[in-house]
This record gives sequence, structure tokens and C-alpha cells, in this order.
Amino acid sequence: MLARVVGSGIAGIASSIRLAAKGYDVHVHEANSYLGGKLTAFAQEGFRFDAGPSLFTMPFLVDELFELAEKNPLDYFEYQRLDKTCHYFWEDGLVIHGHAKPTDFAQEVESKLGVNQQVILDFLEHSALLYNKTAPVFLERSLHVWKNYFTAEVWEAFKHVHQLNLTSTMNQVHQSKLKEPHLVQLFNRFATYNGSNPYKAPGVLSIIPHLEHNQGAYFPKGGMHSITQSLVKLAQDLGVTFHLNQRVQQIEVENDRATGIVVDDKLLPADLVFSNMDVVPTYCKLMPNQQAPERTLKQERSSSALIFYWGMEGLYPELDVHNILFSDRYQEEFKSLFEDFELFEDPTVYIHISSKVEKQDAPEGCENWFVMINVPGKGEMDWETLILIAKSRIISKIERILQKEIASKIQNESVLHPGLIEQRTSSYQGALYGSSSNNAFSAFWRHPNFSQKIRGLYFCGGSVHPGGGIPLCLLSAKIATGLVSAHS
Repeated sequence: MLARVVGSGIAGIASSIRLAAKGYDVHVHEANSYLGGKLTAFAQEGFRFDAGPSLFTMPFLVDELFELAEKNPLDYFEYQRLDKTCHYFWEDGLVIHGHAKPTDFAQEVESKLGVNQQVILDFLEHSALLYNKTAPVFLERSLHVWKNYFTAEVWEAFKHVHQLNLTSTMNQVHQSKLKEPHLVQLFNRFATYNGSNPYKAPGVLSIIPHLEHNQGAYFPKGGMHSITQSLVKLAQDLGVTFHLNQRVQQIEVENDRATGIVVDDKLLPADLVFSNMDVVPTYCKLMPNQQAPERTLKQERSSSALIFYWGMEGLYPELDVHNILFSDRYQEEFKSLFEDFELFEDPTVYIHISSKVEKQDAPEGCENWFVMINVPGKGEMDWETLILIAKSRIISKIERILQKEIASKIQNESVLHPGLIEQRTSSYQGALYGSSSNNAFSAFWRHPNFSQKIRGLYFCGGSVHPGGGIPLCLLSAKIATGLVSAHS
């Protein structure tokens, strides 16, 4: 049996591994000259940068792929748990260190904000409860297969429905449980993990802090790109064939069944087709003659990112691997992103510095800064002008908060904006996570992991269930491949 995967993002690679473990002859077709989609890396003038995702949580989902193939994960991939998940900075001079150990974090919050540490511990316990009761239902199984609703896990979740924050927004939950404004803002920022607005996203997404504060934030040896490299090596060891510089033109459908793909005007037959491409271009470009789920394709897009990769002279001990410099006008920032579709004048700035762990990622006495702000998922904006405006605002904010001049310390620079993200990864409008989660029913409106009209056609990646980010993309591959026998 022959399976073809369109795209080599993390979900496409994971799907290829799972299909190969099932005995399929798997071919992955990638339009670019490299593998990994957003999870790639590059070097400039002695500095190494991970180009895309920078936070690693739920590493067991990667280990699981090696174990599925009866391989030792340590033969391919190593990682360490970070002592601190993030350093948080505010304009009023407050700095909070996100210690990995919940009790240490709670003590830090109490010492800096005067909030009783038990408030934090109770909140993190609540976040764990949300995750444990909802993940088996909403994240680990298809929401589009009716039999999945008649399980013990669904009944267990139903028994706790009053605790799942289904009628509140994330912000409302955090205000109710945490109250202190800095603390509310700190936990509101987890909405950005799936490109959403905490003032609209459902309160059940307060499960996200559990992944970082209870389960932990990790750092892969060799940087984030080593996740891609290790999984590609595993896939190749299982017999998967990767084809670079092969842009798929069409998914061939005959008698309501996917029968192959077209590359360079040539039909390549298949028994199964998996699309790791964003669901919008999958329909609009690869299947223009098939009826598309218009309501699904027209959902509000998630946010995107504007990223500056700076090779920095000097060392900055006040910064850690992950850093957040908050806006003073957080709710206005999200209105600007999702309603006005404009860059906000006081953006929240994220700085990732892998050289804090991987010293070889920067020359001696230097650091590699991955500097990001959230921007609208709207690729056709005037990015040439907006990049200059954003850079000035970002530098000004960093210099204010760190009380240091940094502009002259930038030795080299590369920039990634939504237009380039769309061009390089086929992410519609440059949105990083497909559709947003700014609605209580967003999870149910995401595209399913299989076609409900075309047999043998499956979907994986951040634009389909259960959503974007490395862990959810890995889960999408697990769900999609698990559906093969029932829907082929």
C-alpha cells in the first residue's frame, strides 16, 4: 500500500513515521529545498537561529514516535528541562522569573506581587484538572467521529462540566481566580500559544499553562531544529522517502476517492493521501474542482508573527532562554491584532536566546536573539514599511525596560514576516495556527483530520484538529493515522 504526504512540516513527518510503522510505503513531497516547514534553522555570520517554533513542551509526544518504531529515543534525540520557563518584564520595573517548579514560581509571585502563593498553586491545580478532563476528549481524538462521544472519558468530562469554564473567556477566568493585574496578564498571554485573543478565547484554554508550569518547558540538544532532524532520520530508517523541490499541483480524485497527486504534470498514484498543507490552499489550489467546506475555510485566522533574528554583541544576564516584555495596553493590543488588523504601537515583545543553553549558537561574547511580536494574520500588508516601524518600536521598548542601549549592538539581521511565512509554508495569510480559537465552538469548527466526502484523504498540521503548535501538530498526525483503517 502506497501513501503520499503533501508537505514536510512536523505533522507531515510524524504522519509518515506512523504510516511507515503500519506497513505503508510512504513518500513525502516537499515544495521547498529543505524539510520541516516552520521548524527549520539557518545561520548568519557565525550565529545559528531556529527559524520558527522556539518552545518545546510535551516531549513525550516526540519520544512516542521512536517507541512506536521500537527505537530508543536517546539514539536519536536528547533534551533537558529548563530551570526557568520564562522571564517576564513590565514597564513599571517588575520582573518575575517563571521558575519551573510550581512551588518556587508561587513563592516568586508572592515575593514580587504580594499574592499568596496558594493562589498560584490552586490555579495550576485547576489548569491540570482542565487538561486531564478535556485532553482525552478534545485533543487526542477526532471530534468528527460520533462514536468518540460515547466513551468513559466524555462522561468523566461531562461530570466536571461546571469546572471547565465553557461560558467564560480566558481573561474572565484569570481575573476571577488570580485578580492581580500583572498576574492576569501573565496568564492571558498563553492565548497566543494558539494565536488567539484571551479576551475572546474560551476559558477552557486555561489548560495551556499546565503544559508549561506543571509539565515543564524543555530545550532540545542542538536547538529546536533537532526535532525535525531526529524525526526525519527516524522516518528514513523506517523506509520513508522524502522528495525535495516537488511542489504538488493537484490531489487527484476519482469516484470520491483520492487516487494520487500530480507533480510536474505527472500523476503519482497513491492508496492514501495526507495533506500537511494548510487546509485553505489544500482546497483552493490542490482540489479546486471539489466542493470545499466554505464555512470552515472562512473562519477567523489566527495571529501571525514578525520576527527579527539579531546577532547581538555582548551578553545580557538579565535575560533567559525565553523572555516576555509586556505591553501596558494588552487588551488594546489584541483589538489591534484581530479587529483593526494593524501593528500595535506598544507591542508585547518576545525574545528567545538559544545561545543561553547552546553556547555554540553565537560567537564568544555574543548572543543570538530571536525577537518576535504578534501581528495580524494578513500576508498582503505593506511589510517593507511596517518592518521599519516595528523595529523602531521594539528597540525602544527593549531599551526602556532593560535600561540599556541595544541598537548599536545588532551586528546582523534577518527578518521574517507573514507574507514570507505564507510564501514559504503555504500558511494562508501567514496565520501561524490556521484559524483562531476566539469562540467557544472553535474546536468543533476546525477541519477534521479526514475528508468526509473523499475516501483515502486525510489532513494533519496546525490548520486542522486539534490545532497549531508542535504538540498539537503531533497529535493531529496521531489522530489522522489512527483513522486510516476506518475511513479508507
